[in-house]
Amino acid sequence: MPVFSAPPTPVGSSPFRIQLTYWWRHRRFARLERPLLFTEWVQHRKLNDRDPRLPLLANKVAVKQWVAERLGDGWVTPTLWRGTELPSEPAWEFPYVVKARHGCQQSLVIRNTADHAGAVRRSRKWMRGHYGAWLDEWLYGEIEPGLLVEPFIGEGAELPVDYKIFVFGGEAHFVQVHLGRGQDHRWIVLDRNWRRVSRATQDPDPRRPASLAAMLRGAEALGAGFPFVRADFYEIAGRARFGEMTFYPGSGLEQVQPPRLDLLMGLLWRDALASASAVPSLAEADAA
Repeated sequence: MPVFSAPPTPVGSSPFRIQLTYWWRHRRFARLERPLLFTEWVQHRKLNDRDPRLPLLANKVAVKQWVAERLGDGWVTPTLWRGTELPSEPAWEFPYVVKARHGCQQSLVIRNTADHAGAVRRSRKWMRGHYGAWLDEWLYGEIEPGLLVEPFIGEGAELPVDYKIFVFGGEAHFVQVHLGRGQDHRWIVLDRNWRRVSRATQDPDPRRPASLAAMLRGAEALGAGFPFVRADFYEIAGRARFGEMTFYPGSGLEQVQPPRLDLLMGLLWRDALASASAVPSLAEADAA
């Protein structure tokens, strides 16, 4: 079993702050020099990974061309507008979506003029802030702040189901299905064969999307050459549609349940970095 030792921490990173936030959410300290869990590997990436591709691919405007070149134009939601300050009056047919291109969880569905006025105020705050700074999410500070507008791609008032695919070493292993977005938000994790690997809940297993095979192929094409990336997709009219690429899921602060899934994902990340040929199993995770 290879042993991993972290390289020197880049200037500007804060191991102390990362340990503090990790303890706050997990009630334990992270093994930053020899990560084992997935949530620890996210902290390691914050401290050490300065791959110049990451800011480009986390930029919600720039990534679209990159995805279109690899998967085709039909995978990408068109951009209606981009800039640094929303016009004071709506300029697009309702509904539409306003996003910050330089951060996460900065998105609003606009259904009327009151929503647009609120988005004008909120987006000004997005433009003033430095997303990710206090969590040491380096790549967001490398993206020029900006806004974009996209058409709403949900059906009726419902936000589309979000399929977040975890890709390790270019191979898709897990799909995190997000349900009830904008309301009672929750998620379920399944493997690529659509077997639940997260804990049992009151929700039945979600329906397998018709475009799952296409999503998996697309995620693997986008994730090639990275030890880990999460590639997000929607299914629109039976076809896969790209959402975004994420390199710090939940900032590594969200609980991964059950704990052995946190470990299994960490083993996959480790082996992708080590270019190991063997893929760890759930049995190995149980025995570790």
